[in-house]
Amino acid sequence: MAEFGPTTTADEVLAGIDLSGQTVFVTGGASGIGQEAARAMAARGARVVLAARDPGKLDTAAAAIREAVPSAAVETIVLDLASLASVRACAAEARQRFASIDLLVNNAGVMACPLERTADGFEMQFGTNHLGHFVLTSHLLPLVEAGRGKRIVNLSSRAHHRDHVHFDDVNYHSRAYEKWESYGQSKTANVLFSVALQKRLAAHGIDAFAVHPGGIMTNLGRHLTQADVAEMMARIQESAGGGFTFKTVEQGAATTCWAATAPGLSGKGGVYCEDCHVAAVDDADPNGGVRSYAVDPDKAEQLWALSEELVGERFSS
Repeated sequence: MAEFGPTTTADEVLAGIDLSGQTVFVTGGASGIGQEAARAMAARGARVVLAARDPGKLDTAAAAIREAVPSAAVETIVLDLASLASVRACAAEARQRFASIDLLVNNAGVMACPLERTADGFEMQFGTNHLGHFVLTSHLLPLVEAGRGKRIVNLSSRAHHRDHVHFDDVNYHSRAYEKWESYGQSKTANVLFSVALQKRLAAHGIDAFAVHPGGIMTNLGRHLTQADVAEMMARIQESAGGGFTFKTVEQGAATTCWAATAPGLSGKGGVYCEDCHVAAVDDADPNGGVRSYAVDPDKAEQLWALSEELVGERFSS
């Protein structure tokens, strides 16, 4: 595979890749790295479907992509991951509108918000970042099975270093809420979900990847105060030895596009990717790697069973 790294852009990753005739479904596609990944893949011939809560923001993002890529085929669909009714309705509409989904990019998320509950009573970060995508992926799976690309990319984060999944109280009913630990738990869940998906879907030719996009300033941080940002930056700079710089949005979308399209990754899912490479399992390095608890197959199965119990349905595998 080509040598890419932390400063590689989405366009550089996709150079020479032909996505003509493929449909790419991107949650959180109305802004940030979701929109950029969609734009870059549209430039390579893909039909992109932007999914998000706000129809106005979806229209704005679609228009921006068409302006950047005049030949782009862009569609939108409304999705609120904090409501399982909305998730199921979105998937039902997608099954009516699309014959297949070649690449499913579960990009949307919330970060470090105050303690809130989804429409179904789940803690907001775990409910949105993991459970919403769990149900969406299940309901879209027939379309992915009908596709050619057959990859699922789940956006995680190096924040998974902050915490593991607390199976005894994922929704903070009895333990004290801490927003960064909650975010870390949800990002660990994204990795474990990828591990469990790979186990179930590899035989069907579908690969699942977890992706850390890198540090990027997007509206994902809309809940952060100035004090939060200062604390976060101090922590990052300390662990990086003072050498940290934010990625651009174009660089932040690169690992998503790499995991979704790199030919050398076929049949090699169930892993965590960062800076356009598969990360090593590492329980010590603060600046990289995936924690062992996030790729533990037993914990992945435990999360799968708990997720089915919480959402009240079996995954469509």
